[in-house]
Amino acid sequence: MPGTSKENGGRHPLYRGVRQRRNSDKWVSEIREPRKPTRIWLGTFSTPEMAAIAYDVAALALKGTQTELNFPNSASSLPVPASMSPGDIQAAAASAAAAFGAARDAIVRTNNNNASSSVEGSNVNTNGYMDEDLIFDMPNVLMNMAEGMLLSPPRQSIFDAASDADGYTGGDDYLWNFP
Repeated sequence: MPGTSKENGGRHPLYRGVRQRRNSDKWVSEIREPRKPTRIWLGTFSTPEMAAIAYDVAALALKGTQTELNFPNSASSLPVPASMSPGDIQAAAASAAAAFGAARDAIVRTNNNNASSSVEGSNVNTNGYMDEDLIFDMPNVLMNMAEGMLLSPPRQSIFDAASDADGYTGGDDYLWNFP
């Protein structure tokens, strides 16, 4: 890999918490626990991006939202560990990396199918399976939707007598106004 060298211990030049295994094309990720000398091993991955996603999940869990991430725009879609235990952090990191790998594989498979079908002049191959639950992280989406249902309804705004005279009630007919 260009940019990795023996001087920097195989660390990836772009991604934090990611390094290449010696004599291998695998990538590993680990993170140091704050105020402790120990590290949490996040796993071995086939691409540096998967290892970087795993690092981001662990960094958010251990260091909070103000930490530097490899993919800051995807922070809101990353899984949250069930607890701060190393096992739960490893499980969430592995889940995020697997979802990224599945999405990448689905995109590559779709691109290959489109390229082969355009060459052959036939329809797109529909035999490929794409796991949408992994791509869209459905368990977390459903949890966020459930949390949204627990919110209290918006406060009723008070209108003056002039707006009530012509029957205008503010123009915003909220769901909460209907019987």
